[in-house]
Amino acid sequence: MTTPRPPLNVLFLCTHNSARSILAEALLNAMGNGRFRAYSAGSSPRPHQQPHPLGLQVLQKAGIPTDGLRSKSWDEFATADAPAMDLIVTVCDSAAGEVCPIWPGHPATAHWGYADPSAGDGSDEAQLEAFRVTLLALKRRLELLINLPEEKLEKAALQATARALAAHA
Repeated sequence: MTTPRPPLNVLFLCTHNSARSILAEALLNAMGNGRFRAYSAGSSPRPHQQPHPLGLQVLQKAGIPTDGLRSKSWDEFATADAPAMDLIVTVCDSAAGEVCPIWPGHPATAHWGYADPSAGDGSDEAQLEAFRVTLLALKRRLELLINLPEEKLEKAALQATARALAAHA
């Protein structure tokens, strides 16, 4: 009988940790069926930064729990007592270009770039649609991740697997 592996810890990074990374964290936790545990953080969240209200709205409308979501610095995950990450994914281009902390355990890394749904100053409907489109794009890629066979999620293969998923929009 095989022992089930512990959940794969995934950290989604963005600059402010208010939109894309929050959406990815909530989505993967809802979709991962206990095989994944998602977190999110930002390289430089603003003081008193909160998750974007439109992001929370599209998550709630999609039936995805938002309890406990908060904006936080990536420094929380670079300490010795932080959960050990298996995979770190940047979801915005600016965070991908920044010098990251040294992550304990040397996790696999990948960049899955998405446009910022909170950028721009269109109508409320247009901004809400931008969040909805980003949520759907993240969901498509995360469906690929959660449906991968176990061998593709082993530490030795995870780096190549996660980077290959960047080609799928």
